[in-house]
Amino acid sequence: QVQLVESGGGLVQAGGSLRLSCAASGSSYAMGWFRQASGKEREFVAAISWRGGSSYYADSVKGRFTISRDNAKNTVYLQMNSLKPEDTAVYYCAAVASRYSGASSYPDDYKYWGQGTQVTVSS
Repeated sequence: QVQLVESGGGLVQAGGSLRLSCAASGSSYAMGWFRQASGKEREFVAAISWRGGSSYYADSVKGRFTISRDNAKNTVYLQMNSLKPEDTAVYYCAAVASRYSGASSYPDDYKYWGQGTQVTVSS
């Protein structure tokens, strides 16, 4: 069982930056970030492979967000730059169940989820 705890959310003005962190209780494999805005479905943001060699992004955040990980600290990060009001959402990190599961943009491929952290971007 892996427990995930997100942190780093908050209120920021458009054009600003935030860095989200996701600390895992133990070793974790491929991980991803998803977000859910009020009244909308959860959507993929970014994902990273187990060793960090591969990363993937939603088109809406490509070039603005960067996912990274520090396996020595069992932590995954999401650096968010040039934030827009449409980035406002609850951000969740997620982890797959095994080393044989790669990074994915589909929520159903992830077994473990954090509780979420609110990001609000004001215009």
